[in-house]
Amino acid sequence: MPVTAKKSAFRGIGRKAPLVLMASAMLAVGSSGLMAFEPEGKVECIAPADPGGGWDFTCRSVGDVMETLDLVPRSVQTTNMAGAGGGVAYAHTVSKREGDDQTLVAASTATTTRLAQEQFPGMSADMVNWVGALGADYGVIAVADDSPYDDLPDLMDALRKDPRNVKFAGGSAKGGWDHLKVLIAAKAADVEKLPSIPYLSYNNGGEAMTQVVGGHVDAFTGDTSEARGFMESGDLRILAVLSEDRLPGEFSDIPTAREQGIDALGPNWRGFYMPAGISDDAREYWVDAMDTIYESDKWKDVMTQNGLMPFHMSAEEFDRFVHDQIDDIEQLSREIGLVK
Repeated sequence: MPVTAKKSAFRGIGRKAPLVLMASAMLAVGSSGLMAFEPEGKVECIAPADPGGGWDFTCRSVGDVMETLDLVPRSVQTTNMAGAGGGVAYAHTVSKREGDDQTLVAASTATTTRLAQEQFPGMSADMVNWVGALGADYGVIAVADDSPYDDLPDLMDALRKDPRNVKFAGGSAKGGWDHLKVLIAAKAADVEKLPSIPYLSYNNGGEAMTQVVGGHVDAFTGDTSEARGFMESGDLRILAVLSEDRLPGEFSDIPTAREQGIDALGPNWRGFYMPAGISDDAREYWVDAMDTIYESDKWKDVMTQNGLMPFHMSAEEFDRFVHDQIDDIEQLSREIGLVK
């Protein structure tokens, strides 16, 4: 049953409804005498970083849509809990929030990357509930407009000849998601000696692209949303997007790595996990809520305005995806020596 229908079935019970209506509703629930879960009072969304970043955006934008769709009784409160690249919030959720069915925590590929690289000591993906993903910012590999590399296979050919031939710039640290996207593509292209590929880390994608456009670095690795401005100005030429199919809108002319014969995917998904120990009814409610949000016109508008692309998984499918992504990143991280 859709979340909105589930919620409206009991709207007003215990408030203005006549007692006879309340009794009828309770009988309709079933022999257990228990109503299905609905959030009550404050709903909290933990953003594992300071205000202004991707996790903060995820909490605040999704919270706003939840309120608009009447999926929560009041407002959604965003709590910023920065530290250890999301580790502080993850540890807090595991150790302090077990059974808390009114707390959501924003997550992304950065979360699975740090779990894969054992940067959350003593913790695993099995210690929380993964409830859904609501969009993605897909990875791209790009070069300056006057670069001698015409397409992604051309770039990968240069790496196969000598992995030191091409210097990449990105906005994450070494071993972070931007760096890993290069390695995912290179591995799919049968490039050997992955640790030898030069990767230069900058404070953000904008700085990295400036170095590429200026001719100081050969190629850029980042996401579609941050590359948009340089692409529109004509300074940056995107060789490939790391998605299953071509992206819609202004990115529709950009070929995927797959269609160029390189089976590389790099979605930076946006989604949520919840504490362990919540009831099955509560988990079902929030999984259904993610489905409802994703299908809403309100969320589609948010995605369009913020450069998010279609990407949605919920319940068991999302849980499997998270575990598979962690396994893949762990294996890749071992190959380049980040994980022993």
